[in-house]
Amino acid sequence: METITSGSITAFYLFDVSETIDLSRLREQIGGGAAAARLVPKAGTPSYFTYAVPPVVVEGQALGIADIDGFRTRVKFFDYGVVSLALTKPFAGSWEALIALSQNYIENDRIEQQAERACRQVVERCQAAIPHAREQWLTEDYLVFSVTGLEPRLTASTLVEQRAAEIALLLRGERQPLSEQEQEEVLRSRVSYLVDDLVVPTWNAALVYDTEAGVQPALEIFEFANSQLLEYRYYDALLDVELARIYGRLQQKPRFESLAGRAYVRATRELHALFIDVNDVTDRTQNALKLIGDIYAARLFHLVATRLGVPMWKASVDEKLKTLDDIYRFAVEQVAISRGHLLELAIVGILVFELLLFFLGIMP
Repeated sequence: METITSGSITAFYLFDVSETIDLSRLREQIGGGAAAARLVPKAGTPSYFTYAVPPVVVEGQALGIADIDGFRTRVKFFDYGVVSLALTKPFAGSWEALIALSQNYIENDRIEQQAERACRQVVERCQAAIPHAREQWLTEDYLVFSVTGLEPRLTASTLVEQRAAEIALLLRGERQPLSEQEQEEVLRSRVSYLVDDLVVPTWNAALVYDTEAGVQPALEIFEFANSQLLEYRYYDALLDVELARIYGRLQQKPRFESLAGRAYVRATRELHALFIDVNDVTDRTQNALKLIGDIYAARLFHLVATRLGVPMWKASVDEKLKTLDDIYRFAVEQVAISRGHLLELAIVGILVFELLLFFLGIMP
């Protein structure tokens, strides 16, 4: 029976704290402890395989964050307003021991609360670089089990064949044996680059079997994909609220405002501003990481994003933006119609006034 000689457990806790983070000001405020994140590819790739705007990475100790439940902390700031805490601890031992830890750490409310408290301390300390921080935060969490040393070393196909039940239990966090159908579902989506590496992502946890150098880009991709998910979830909810508010405003308006088109004028301004803001942030989120130069990284990101449901949330946001654009065009048309009606009334009023003057003998 093989033994895990080296590995790690990484728990990501991501928080959508603000619309934007000023990374330049953040570096100035933190000082030497801040560094730009680098995504080191698994294989040799062109230099454009990188972040469009590199996030800022800081070790927890540099920000005064103590270890959480034995996990070393690291903080990453994305320019589109997401702060990610990565909690990491080493692991060595049996598959049974690793499964027991997964049952403890998957959906662990206690650790999540500690992570949120630590993040709020960071945001308060860095408030000059994080303007207009939100009071209520949307959150995402993700757990990654990394196996970098296995004795004896197995190929990816052999590992899946021999340890399908253990891998499924590990990623589901269940205490009872899973059915063969559920095991197949867990292992259905996996990716390998070399014969002896493997990544198995699910919607809330993943297994990475690779060297230490190979694990790092996978962790980076998991974290980035979760940050995208968080942004799309936030703007999907925001658009729901704003669309409902705008519908109500357009349907309930005084008669005079309807004639003058004032309600529609205000609505067009609000719609246009909201459309630009959401489009800008979602474009920055989508284009934050350039994966053109690495086929494996692109495959892994696509697989992880699909398992997380990122395409579904993005499609929902795009559909609501289309609805927003349709309402904007409708409001613009209504403004034009209302102004046309006012112009017609003005012309009729002038004609009536002239006729009145004519009958009174004032106008020849």
